[in-house]
Amino acid sequence: MTHAVVAFGANLGERESTIASALTQLDAHDSIDILGVSPLLETIAVGADGPDASHPAYLNGVAIIDTSLTPHAVLAVLHDIEASHGRIRTERWGDRTLDLDLIVHGDHIEDGNLVVPHPRAHERRFVLEPWLEIDPDAEIPGRGRVSALLEGLEA
Repeated sequence: MTHAVVAFGANLGERESTIASALTQLDAHDSIDILGVSPLLETIAVGADGPDASHPAYLNGVAIIDTSLTPHAVLAVLHDIEASHGRIRTERWGDRTLDLDLIVHGDHIEDGNLVVPHPRAHERRFVLEPWLEIDPDAEIPGRGRVSALLEGLEA
């Protein structure tokens, strides 16, 4: 089994119930066990140019999982769960009914379809804060301790 971290968020529709349903689906998968889920954090939407208060706020959080799946297989499961909740991938920084990102899975993977650790996780307070709440010793391989990364972000 491999420890992995999945970040989740939603800023459209019934955000809290959508996230709860997605986590139930994730945990129901035969090859995935949820070990912990952070409290939800409401955050400002982030667009291509940075924070954007003109869009609905997000609910964000992090789940720590154990899985026997490869990172690509976990990503496929995440995309299936997103699709089951009406996620349509049309705009990179657009509003979302559900967003599930694979943040960490083992050490490092980079190919045409996937980069793990997630290439911007170390810059995202909405990933680091909830992750630190459920794992005070969390680290992003190649980046360092989540606590130090969070301290390094601008307020």
